[in-house]
Amino acid sequence: MFSYLSPEVRVRQDHPLRAVRAMSEEILSHMSPLFDAMYAEGGRQSIPPEKLLRAQLLQMFFSVRSERLLMEGIDYSILYSWFVGPNLDEPV
Repeated sequence: MFSYLSPEVRVRQDHPLRAVRAMSEEILSHMSPLFDAMYAEGGRQSIPPEKLLRAQLLQMFFSVRSERLLMEGIDYSILYSWFVGPNLDEPV
């Protein structure tokens, strides 16, 4: 399936998560060097901590009962996917 609209366009401009995402982006950008220093150079690729923290914010905001349901929601919902940050065709 092809889509010419990005998730950024699909999320309405006055949605409350836009402000939360902007705040989290600013905070996580300051924490990024700390995250980089914590991870090993070699080994298996890990999930970026910024995405994990944003996913946990969603879990708290929307009272998602489990991480499994959260992953399912990120896979199905354009809003969740936009907030966490993976591309729509990336596996969750």
